[in-house]
Amino acid sequence: MHAYVAEDFTDAEVAILRRYFTNLDGPVFALVNLPEVVKGALFARYSRSSKSLRRLFLDEFVGDLDLEGDVTVDATIGLDRADDLYQKIFYEYGDDSVAQLGGVHLACEQASNILTKVLEWGRIMSYLEQSTRYLGYDKRFADGRYRYYRDHDLTNSKLGLRYVGDMDRMFDTYGELLPELIEYIGKKFPKTPEDTDFVYRQAIRAKALDAVRGLLPASALSNLGIYASGQAYEALLLRMRAHPLPEVRNYAELMYEELVKVIPSFLKRVNVAERGVAWTDYLRETKSATAQIVQSMVESEPVEDAEYVRLVGFNSRGEDDVLEAIVFANSTVTHEAAAATVGKMTGDQRAELMKSYVGERENRRHRPGRAFERTDYRFELVTDYGAFRDLQRHRMLTLEWQPLTVELGYDVPEIIREAGLAERYEDSLQRSAALYFDLKEEFPEQAQYAVALAFRIRYVMQMNAREAMHLIELRSGPQGHPSYRRVAHEMARQIDEVAGHHEIAKSMNYVDFSDIDLERLEAERNAERSRAKRH
Repeated sequence: MHAYVAEDFTDAEVAILRRYFTNLDGPVFALVNLPEVVKGALFARYSRSSKSLRRLFLDEFVGDLDLEGDVTVDATIGLDRADDLYQKIFYEYGDDSVAQLGGVHLACEQASNILTKVLEWGRIMSYLEQSTRYLGYDKRFADGRYRYYRDHDLTNSKLGLRYVGDMDRMFDTYGELLPELIEYIGKKFPKTPEDTDFVYRQAIRAKALDAVRGLLPASALSNLGIYASGQAYEALLLRMRAHPLPEVRNYAELMYEELVKVIPSFLKRVNVAERGVAWTDYLRETKSATAQIVQSMVESEPVEDAEYVRLVGFNSRGEDDVLEAIVFANSTVTHEAAAATVGKMTGDQRAELMKSYVGERENRRHRPGRAFERTDYRFELVTDYGAFRDLQRHRMLTLEWQPLTVELGYDVPEIIREAGLAERYEDSLQRSAALYFDLKEEFPEQAQYAVALAFRIRYVMQMNAREAMHLIELRSGPQGHPSYRRVAHEMARQIDEVAGHHEIAKSMNYVDFSDIDLERLEAERNAERSRAKRH
């Protein structure tokens, strides 16, 4: 028996759904026979809805679609339409580029927070995940269970009852503190005449959800939509099959089962012994062997119980490299000649060239060109897992993280302390830590499920200056969560003061250092204005 909750649909609903979804009862399914814009809109709405994608489709999209021409379609029987040309070029001749030409919208539901980070690893895939900022986890499934992952081996062990009981208590605390915090924030930040009741309630609720999300365990379930090419799905499945966590490996099989209904030709190599199977074995074996060697060499060190951002790697002459790249791309001289030109520049000339290259940026989406990719920064971070979840979405950079534990301590939001809720908040975190340690010996991988999002994780982020500009300006925005705004502010400071890249730091003129009371208020106002214009 699997750990997923199946939905119930009426006969009339089934008759509609089977035309557009490759199955009607599993947590993974592909979208077919729909216009691309509808698939995209569904996924966009998905990220802020507690509904499953199939229920969302029925409730909010069917009424706007013309379904008459689709009555004979049945997506649930699979789409065995592999083209002979694709078979010959892709499978026989191994032209991987062909597998970039076919894509699939895949819904992945009831995935733990641990699994979602695995799913969101690939650089050339697009994702939208449910947001803890808009959706309360106090709601349960129709059968009364809280929304967290129940690992089969764990729940059937001697620790199974303990796991379920402690998970339920953690969700109970979340559900109890949420309305109390909403009430407190409402009193602290009274409604102003310029805001509608809806805008105000949304901003208040978002701030409360931001604060209590740290109580959620990593087992908390999320829904996400993925759009990717066949090549990207192939690489993802091979990585997932090599993963040490059973949930990840099992989910890979659910995904494969649905994907081959839509793009069978692109995934034929996954199960070929000398191709996909050998690749998965390689990933598994190298990971295991490397971990064993490292663990035999590394000595334990004192744990620093604090959040931090450290610039641990950079090129001191990084601005020279950027200027050389600018000169090279805007001339016909060799790289050596470009370097010599930069070497002769005065300080004013360097500043003038950098300023002209960056230009007058009218908004943060106006970013300079690829010369900014000539230098990079490597940051080591320790933040709460919730902040990591948000920062991990920046896939164009290089990001690697350590296993999730409770050993680096946790963070309690200041608003929780102000509201007098810190004792109950921390009691729940202590329960999380105790469960983690009790699970760790017998279930070292599954023990991560017990760790609340308030606990810290250590990771590295390495990015070029162009990506740094994008990340820092975006994540410092006033609507951002306080935990990752702090990270963005510190990155900007260290690029300027530690790396000494003053001109690059100066070009990041959309870094927002302002103090914000209600992070989502201005964003909700803008959304309200947009709605008013449409109507």
